[in-house]
Amino acid sequence: MATSPNASTPNRAGPGSLPRVAVLGIGQMGLVCAAMLADESDRRGDVVCWGHDEDESGVLAQTRRSQRLPELALPASIRVALSDADALRGADVIVSAVPVQFLRETWTRLRPLVPQGAGVVSVSKGIENGTLLRPTQIIADVMQGPGGDDPDGPPRPLACLSGPTIATELVRQLPATMTGASDDADFAERVQSLFSSSWMRVYTNPDLLGVELAGATKNVIAIAAGIIDGLNAGYNAKSALLARGLAEIARLGSAMGASRETFFGVSGVGDLATTCFCPEGRNRSCGEALGKGQDLQAYLEASPFVVEGVATSKSVADLSAKYRVEMPITQAVHAVLFEKLDPLRAISMLMSRDLKGEQIG
Repeated sequence: MATSPNASTPNRAGPGSLPRVAVLGIGQMGLVCAAMLADESDRRGDVVCWGHDEDESGVLAQTRRSQRLPELALPASIRVALSDADALRGADVIVSAVPVQFLRETWTRLRPLVPQGAGVVSVSKGIENGTLLRPTQIIADVMQGPGGDDPDGPPRPLACLSGPTIATELVRQLPATMTGASDDADFAERVQSLFSSSWMRVYTNPDLLGVELAGATKNVIAIAAGIIDGLNAGYNAKSALLARGLAEIARLGSAMGASRETFFGVSGVGDLATTCFCPEGRNRSCGEALGKGQDLQAYLEASPFVVEGVATSKSVADLSAKYRVEMPITQAVHAVLFEKLDPLRAISMLMSRDLKGEQIG
């Protein structure tokens, strides 16, 4: 990622010190976040990235390249940690970019090494199967275990960073926006300051629940959008799907206590639109393959990426039942993925539902 000549960003860690940032996960988003933070390394402090696979980390350290994101040459200022302890030693801020279904395992492994005062920013999008916890909730849950946070100490600052962020566009520093959400207003502002630049605009939002839920549920709708692409059902159908998908996401969010407005913002409809229409989106691409008749398991085994929406669709279906929220698109996606429902039949079932007045949220 080339340094933007016009980047203008404030001091990142307040007076007297620069932050040490540890990025956990060397998938696309982890690599992009590390590169974003390193663009202004004189202002943003030390950046180190960590991957769970020592061999993959070793290749990245030597070549500064990853097959997961070939467009990116990792800036020389970024260190690649070759041990767990090296990654987290002295960290002020930890960026968690681990796929959601692997979060608990990763944080349990690293728990004894996490500095007591370090704030955590999650960029993962999904909901854990079984527990139905969001990423920041999983991290908090793990850190309450043995060897974790002091139960009598101050709460660990937690935030999520979410929005319409296609990794290959971020590498090229194309204009983008994200939302930094946290229950801790000061930490949300710190995240905003840390990631903002001349080409990245970060908004703050106190609705951590809504922002994380929007990021997770949009992946399920994106699979449905891909199915429409695979069936060549057209843009009319796809746009209608996006609108009705947003309505059921907002219904679930409202039932769970999130702010309805969040789902109509950058991290809501903004992220949803990008995920449904971008040809590079992994969830949309998975749905397209299913619409063309490809077997799900074969697709997942061949994919170099984790398709978060597949596992998350189970969790969202469970949340729909728990909160008694009608989510027909989510139910259709779940049936295609796990009940062998033919994609064309799923579309037909959605179109033949009882006629009614339009309801938004």
